Amino acid sequence: MPSWRPVLPILYSFRRCPYAIRARLALCQAGVAVELREVVLSRKPAAMLAASPAGTVPVLQLPSGEVIAQSLDIMRWALGQSDVDSWLARGDTPDQRALTDTCDGVFKHALDRYKYAERHPERSAQAWRDDAVACLIAPLEAQLSNKSQLGGEQPGLADAAIFPFVRQFAAVDTAWWATSPWVATRRWHDAWAASTLMAACMHKLPPWQPGAPVTVFPP
Repeated sequence: MPSWRPVLPILYSFRRCPYAIRARLALCQAGVAVELREVVLSRKPAAMLAASPAGTVPVLQLPSGEVIAQSLDIMRWALGQSDVDSWLARGDTPDQRALTDTCDGVFKHALDRYKYAERHPERSAQAWRDDAVACLIAPLEAQLSNKSQLGGEQPGLADAAIFPFVRQFAAVDTAWWATSPWVATRRWHDAWAASTLMAACMHKLPPWQPGAPVTVFPP
């Protein structure tokens, strides 16, 4: 057996970060192998900061030396390697890109303040939640009321890109979410949360340290 192994792209990730989750979902879907390095955000490894001084996750460092430091770009790179289920064609249309932009912009702004309302006492948690609902949850409900996924009956890039943030939103007040009127969005959310793809993305790993054995992802 040869002693060498292929040099894999390196993915710096943090398990609970929704940006990192969306990148791992796309890598899992594409079946693109990477070396996964789980990081602790309060103790970011020097190797990660050398690759991307911004210090945010996810960061993908390719064997060529190229660094991809935006989660949507990592998703598109992974699916560019292999996209047998047409996630890009189905879920990267102009209208779905607009939804994803809303998710990453005004929805994330409201979500952060709803989740940490005590840090933003200028408005109530309910007011921040209402903002989040108006800009994204209600439009999702309208789109999902007559189809399983945003692009039809099969998932696409936008579903995987938006789901981790709706997951975070739903977890702020699970009792409210469970009885909220957003029935189609809850169904969509629950299907993604229970999916084998999501399960494959969420294995717990110890924080990476230099010299640690290589963890290949997807598992």
